[in-house]
Amino acid sequence: MAIMARVLVVDDEPKLGRFVAEMLELDGHEVARAGSGREALGLLAARAFDVVVTDLRMPEVDGLEVLRAARALPTPPEVVLMTAHGTAESAVAAMKAGAADYVLKPFAMDELRLRVGRLATSRTAEARSAALLDRLTPDLVAESPAMKAVLAAARQVAPTDATVLLTGESGTGKSQLARFLHYQGRRAGGPLVEVHCAALPETLLEGELFGHEKGAFTGAVARKQGHLAAADRGTLFLDEIGEVTPATQVKLLRFLQERTFVPLGATEARSVDVRVISATNRDLAAAVKAGAFREDFLYRLNVFEIAVPPLRARREDVLPLAARFLSSRGIPAERLSAPARDRLLAHAWPGNVRELENALERATILAGQGEIRPEHLPGNAAIPTGRGPELLGEGFSLDHHERALIHAALERAGGNKTLAARLLGVTRRRLYSLLASHDSRDPDDRDD
Repeated sequence: MAIMARVLVVDDEPKLGRFVAEMLELDGHEVARAGSGREALGLLAARAFDVVVTDLRMPEVDGLEVLRAARALPTPPEVVLMTAHGTAESAVAAMKAGAADYVLKPFAMDELRLRVGRLATSRTAEARSAALLDRLTPDLVAESPAMKAVLAAARQVAPTDATVLLTGESGTGKSQLARFLHYQGRRAGGPLVEVHCAALPETLLEGELFGHEKGAFTGAVARKQGHLAAADRGTLFLDEIGEVTPATQVKLLRFLQERTFVPLGATEARSVDVRVISATNRDLAAAVKAGAFREDFLYRLNVFEIAVPPLRARREDVLPLAARFLSSRGIPAERLSAPARDRLLAHAWPGNVRELENALERATILAGQGEIRPEHLPGNAAIPTGRGPELLGEGFSLDHHERALIHAALERAGGNKTLAARLLGVTRRRLYSLLASHDSRDPDDRDD
């Protein structure tokens, strides 16, 4: 029989204590006994228990002191008090102090067994839920000061319902951070709905977000629930929010202000309880100045901003991230040779964590069962790493280096914009936007 719970029985009457312990053991519990309150304090300090069943009236150390000691533990057990009719008021006071339940002597043993069983079942469910959340919560690598600051900010805002804006280059791990915020918050038991705004054209994005009624447009043969409704009591993650068109921005702004929305084809507004987390690799403040993004919408999104640093600004995380990736493939980190580690640290990683994972996946294929060597990894980046004075040489400008990086990616991709966008860690639409902003001449579009 599987052990249901670890139970401590405390009673200065040996016969009653032994009888209670034996009955609970028959139910599958692992039971320890204490013949006094003082002995119970020693056991509580030495071992972990799920439930404590204690007599209220005992000499020297009574049940209330046992209760206080139990509740003061880092993972406090549930406490059930056994008390006579004359001390019922004291039992009620103990309940207010944190006791889970009490029984009046003389009590039916089945009654006590039922109450302990319920508490044990509840504790087991809580433990399983906590273990599930641990598995779902991304274990973010944060060895660098920059990433430690990000993680500290995330832990601070996660328990709240504040709207969060995650900013940073593509491939830095903003999606993972959004999942961390959800599963570390009070909405962890609710749904996490992720919407990649750049992946949907405007004509589809609105219907996907807000849903639609039957007949709302050609092809709407049935009523459809949107992502906002699906995220009720949970979190809606809007990835690449900078790609949302002005018309959709207006509707999302209304939702953020009023927490209501109107599905396509509907006449009445609907309300949902949703926390919104968004992410972007664009400079939204610059987009506001350019008239491409609503300022009031940005204010609503940016209640709490977390800027995720690029991988080149958190080099202390490169090798731990590499080890994590290799471990996820069942490959020991020791297979990464010292020269290969140096190559990883020297690379600029314009595609950030996503590029690192792709490079390691390719390296493991090339290395086979052997050691991963430098020749299995990408060479130094097409742009400088930022360690030497060459990055800030004469004529330096951010615009110049962005243009150079785009052309380097297109050259490496042989003119294939889809592949170039993947190398840069941006969407194809974003690459076209960057090319247009730099008035660049494109090579022939070869996507086949």
